[in-house]
Amino acid sequence: MRAFLTIDDVSPILAGRWADAERVTSLDRLTGGTKKGVYRLGLDDGRSVILYLWADAENYWPPSETVPDDPFTGASGAELFVSGQAALAGAGVRVPEVLLAGPDLVLAEDAGTETLEALMERDPVAAARPVAELGAALRRMQAVRGEDWGLPAERRVQTRPPEEMVLGRALSHLRAVAAQDERLAAAHGRIEGHLRGLRAEVRPRREYALVHGELGADHVMMSPGGEPVVIDIEGVTYFDAEWEHAFVQLRFQEAYGELGSFDLDPARLEFYRFAQVIGLIEGPLRIATTDFPNRRWMLDLAELNIRKALASGQ
Repeated sequence: MRAFLTIDDVSPILAGRWADAERVTSLDRLTGGTKKGVYRLGLDDGRSVILYLWADAENYWPPSETVPDDPFTGASGAELFVSGQAALAGAGVRVPEVLLAGPDLVLAEDAGTETLEALMERDPVAAARPVAELGAALRRMQAVRGEDWGLPAERRVQTRPPEEMVLGRALSHLRAVAAQDERLAAAHGRIEGHLRGLRAEVRPRREYALVHGELGADHVMMSPGGEPVVIDIEGVTYFDAEWEHAFVQLRFQEAYGELGSFDLDPARLEFYRFAQVIGLIEGPLRIATTDFPNRRWMLDLAELNIRKALASGQ
């Protein structure tokens, strides 16, 4: 059984580092996190804050084969949260204020209790303005440029273009899932050929934008003042904006157009979209081997993307 944080643990963890540690009166573990624990701490004056905790008991992901320069798969931890928060705030994106940061935890502003996704389902009219504001934030991020791609905390000089990293990553994912599903094993050569064909259409580029990496409407909270606040920010990196938009299109579906217009390369976008299809088979199948509580949802997500992969190149 996993041992999650209890309210009796909070004061000892935060004692001496946060002045209000002794005023915590309630603790609620929030759903959705797979690599870290997310807790809402209630204070005796009615305020609340969010505690992010990175610990083995909070991480459902088993290890996997990775390519050495993949900035996305292992993007987790307090240091990346803080650097991602600073990078996005510097780009004019509304993100939670960091109140305290340590080696394995971050205490942050409670940005709200409703996600943009929930608001879009509940009241599409009311959601129109924050969706448009999120689109403006994406354009500001796309305007922040870097000559090298990778995590802001590292900013190392890369030895190959990002599309080659994505190809290697996708081929690794394809090998892993083909070993688990007979349909994918039978279609392995055709799927790999389609992937390589899409890669061949991508033209070179040497300038990169600031991206979130997994920006769905579920990773945006609505503040009490109605602002969209971007969360889950450990994966913020300098990369191709098309990687961001391949994911955003997937998550926003018909509402994607409400974000506004963007200057994107269609060939790069399509290559990244298909690479993410393969990733959305590998990741869900891998976490479904654990005690993750929503295992059925992960298997259904993998099946949806298996069908997409099998339909490729036909």
